[in-house]
Amino acid sequence: MKLDPFYLILDSSDWVRRLVPLGVKLVQLRIKDQPEEVLRREIADAKAICAENACQLVVNDYWQLAIDAGCDFVHLGQEDLAEADVGAIRKAGLKLGVSTHDGEELETALAVDPDYVALGPVYPTILKKMKWAPQGVEKIARWKRQAGDLPLVAIGGLNPERLPAVFENGADCAAVVTDITRNADPEARTREWIAATEKWR
Repeated sequence: MKLDPFYLILDSSDWVRRLVPLGVKLVQLRIKDQPEEVLRREIADAKAICAENACQLVVNDYWQLAIDAGCDFVHLGQEDLAEADVGAIRKAGLKLGVSTHDGEELETALAVDPDYVALGPVYPTILKKMKWAPQGVEKIARWKRQAGDLPLVAIGGLNPERLPAVFENGADCAAVVTDITRNADPEARTREWIAATEKWR
């Protein structure tokens, strides 16, 4: 399986509607702490927008809702993976991505035969407090050897200027959140990312 090298992570369908039409081909909907009816509506809206724009939608955490909505990709953190019914996810035909932060978590992820693994944080990140230190680009090369042909997504503190080192060390895909959503001009920054990842497509 091949992922687009630009992996945008957004926390609402409003953001999806705003940025995906610019040419984004891979987006994760990552919403926290909302009622189920809100989550269902957000997933349905994001799915419709992505379908209109030939963009791959990945639903974070809510694997059962992703199945119910007819989505085809879900991403799980380690805690969510421990509680998820991976068999049900596979039976429904969904592809699966898994977050990893250290060697033990990578082994846990690889054991469920995911469709990709994410490594982070590569650089310091302001998205959320983490107990893990930044991994650095050198770690990407080691993990890529361990993951083999499995796509490796780098995340954490990335920006267009850091992308060459990330890709040259073996990452297949670069994920971004705050560098775009907290930018003064998210649309322009999205276009910068698309241009910066074009040579890696």
